[in-house]
Amino acid sequence: MGLSPTSIAYRPTLDVLSTQQAIKFIKDSFEDDLAKTLCLHRVSAPLFVTSKSGLNDGLNGVETPISFDIEGASEQVEIVHSLAKWKRMALKQYEVSLGQGIYTDMNAIRKDEKLDFIHSVYVDQWDWEIAIGKEQRTLAYLKQTVRKIYACLRRIGKKVEKKYPFLHSCLPEKITFISTSKLEKEYPHLSRKEREDEITRKYGAVFLYGIGYPLKDGMPHDGRAADYDDWKLNGDILVYYPLYDMALELSSMGIRVDEISLEKQLKAKGETVKLSNPYCQDVFNKRLPYSIGGGIGQSRLCFFFLQKAHIGEVQASIWDEKEVAALKKNHIDLL
Repeated sequence: MGLSPTSIAYRPTLDVLSTQQAIKFIKDSFEDDLAKTLCLHRVSAPLFVTSKSGLNDGLNGVETPISFDIEGASEQVEIVHSLAKWKRMALKQYEVSLGQGIYTDMNAIRKDEKLDFIHSVYVDQWDWEIAIGKEQRTLAYLKQTVRKIYACLRRIGKKVEKKYPFLHSCLPEKITFISTSKLEKEYPHLSRKEREDEITRKYGAVFLYGIGYPLKDGMPHDGRAADYDDWKLNGDILVYYPLYDMALELSSMGIRVDEISLEKQLKAKGETVKLSNPYCQDVFNKRLPYSIGGGIGQSRLCFFFLQKAHIGEVQASIWDEKEVAALKKNHIDLL
C-alpha cells in the first residue's frame, strides 16, 4: 500500500475515550438507518457452524477456519468467516416476506489475514440479507440497493460532521458504478489495487461490480467464493480515503446465486464436490428464497468517518508488540 501509519503526519482528533463514544454514536445511528431503509429485522446469529453444513464462507478458498470439538456434540464446528450463506437459510426459517430482510452483528476470526492498518484477524460487520423474487435478479436492482446503502453512508457522514465539526465528510453526492472489465480496460497496466485507488481518486465513491470471473488477463479482479454471490451481480463499495490517498472498501455485497449460476461457478473453480453439501443442495433444488445480501464493515465505517490512521484505533484485536510501540510514538494508541 506504500504509506503506513508510521510514515504519515498524524494527530488523532479524538482521545481514546471520546473515540469509544463516537464509535457507539456511529454504530447506533447507522444500524437504525440501515434497518429502516432496507426494511430489515434484527436477528441473532451464530459465532460457529458445523463443518459439514457448508454454511461457512470459503472466502478465497485458501483461508482455514478455526475449528474445534464440543463435548457432547457429534460434529466438529468452525468459527464463521462470514454469514453470507447462513443468512439465506435464516430467511427461510423466519419466513421473511419478499422485499423484507434480516440483519445481524457478525463477528468472525480470520486467522490467515495479513495484518496491516486496515486488516485485522478480528472482523466485525453488519450482515444483511433480503428476500427477492427471481425477476429481481438484475443489475438494475443491485444498483438500486447500492444507492440506498450509499444514501445511509452519506447521512451518517453528515451526522458525524454535525456532532464533530472538525471531521469533514468527503463522500460525493452520488456513487459511480463501473464493472471490473471496464476498469481493466481503462487501466490495463495497473495492478488491481492501483486500479481501485485510481478510480476512487477520480470519483470519490465507486461500486465496482462483476467480481469473480476471469478478466482478459486470465485472472479475476479479486477472489470470491463460488457458492453465494452471483459473480455477474456482485460488487464492492469503495470510497476514497484522503489520509492514505487510496481506495477503502466499506462493503461487499451481491445478488446470491441461483441454481444455474451456482453450478456454473462451482465448475469454474473446480469445486463441484460442494454441490453435495446441504446448503448447495437447498440452493440447487430451489428450497431457499432468492436473495440479495452483503456485509458492511463496522470498524471500517468508524475508521473512515473518524479519520483514523489504524483500524486498531476503533477495534480491540492483536498486533505485533514492536508495531504497537512504533505506532504509539506516532501518537497512535491501539485499543
